[in-house]
Amino acid sequence: MVRTRLSQSEARRAALSAQGMGRTRAGGGARALAAEIGRMGVLQIDSVNVFSRSHYMPLFSRLGAYDTAALDRLVMRRGTPARPARYVEYLAHEATFLPADDWPLWEFRRRRMRERYGGEGSWAGDPQNARVLEGIRAELRDRGPLKPSEIESVVRRGGRGPWWDWDHAKRGLEMLWRFGEVAVAGRDGFERVYALAEQSLPAEVLARSVPEDDALRELVRRAARAQGVATVADIDDYYRLRSQRLVREIVSDLEESGELLPVEVEGWENGAGRPIPAWIHRDARVPRKVDGVSLLTPFDPVVWFRDRAERMFDFRYRIEIYVPMPERRYGYYSLPVRVDEAIAGRIDLKADRAASTLRVQSAWWEPGRASGETSVRIADELRHAAAWQGLERVTVSRWGDAADDLAAALGADRHDHPRGEGR
Repeated sequence: MVRTRLSQSEARRAALSAQGMGRTRAGGGARALAAEIGRMGVLQIDSVNVFSRSHYMPLFSRLGAYDTAALDRLVMRRGTPARPARYVEYLAHEATFLPADDWPLWEFRRRRMRERYGGEGSWAGDPQNARVLEGIRAELRDRGPLKPSEIESVVRRGGRGPWWDWDHAKRGLEMLWRFGEVAVAGRDGFERVYALAEQSLPAEVLARSVPEDDALRELVRRAARAQGVATVADIDDYYRLRSQRLVREIVSDLEESGELLPVEVEGWENGAGRPIPAWIHRDARVPRKVDGVSLLTPFDPVVWFRDRAERMFDFRYRIEIYVPMPERRYGYYSLPVRVDEAIAGRIDLKADRAASTLRVQSAWWEPGRASGETSVRIADELRHAAAWQGLERVTVSRWGDAADDLAAALGADRHDHPRGEGR
């Protein structure tokens, strides 16, 4: 039966199912990791490492405990012409890991980057900076993959030397990466290693051309499928296409072909009280229920578009990393907690590796979500997360209206929050 209207619950279940939530989590190796990245389309990268780096988290949310070294080998291995990398980094949302085969899809974005940052009056157009870029190109060509600090033609090596420094090398490499002349060939620890694109990516990938119209159509299709049910704004944000007018045109074409089906979602209304147009992908499932508990990174596709998170889950979410400590409402890096089809709360976690302890720095309920049973289920997930990170115990501060509930469910010791709150 063709659906023309979805309840809020049905929309949430369709969206979570499309993202791989609600299935049995049994870990997995490279094949399972690749399947989940393929389902999401991209894996966003972020350097914050208070609990776990962000790109590790979506796989844990979907698969449960897995070997992060397996993910490192999958997405960070250095590519060579003889053994090209399977994954590459590019601005497919923000900085993300994505399959190397998708490199041609992003030529339109690389072209726009060249137009924006490589023309007259831009950083790259400055004669001195152009010399930096030429030096970087020459070194990569002659020496192979390098880290920014290894670019000898730019980085000062003692004495007075050139007037450029490490920041120029890093900025130059970043520009050439945006332009597509270089690729991230792997990482040393978490530091990027850059190479000329032809030194890292498969020749057949570099030779393949995808017209911009075809690339945008494919990305809209993927975004719609990855979200299950979505508005034009949702689809536009998934790959940061930044053209809702163009997305709307492609969505209309996909509706005409039957790939997307128009639906009205209960409660999805604009400021005037009119329904916001939405579409469900023809392959989307609306399961009878979505079970399970998962900790979500702020950069998980389930919540990374804040307008969608608020519309879908009635969950208003802002990251407080850059908020001064005394002004933080929930904590430095609070993680949304999904319980079944709802966002039940948010928890600020810190891995204290020296003490082998997972510290719950703050814990908060979303309105109407507090219950003893939910506390027990979240406590189980926190134990699971601690074990995944190789931490032996969990302690809980006294900051947040869920802190006492979780401490009781965990039978955990308490610790003082850095701010000293006990409320």
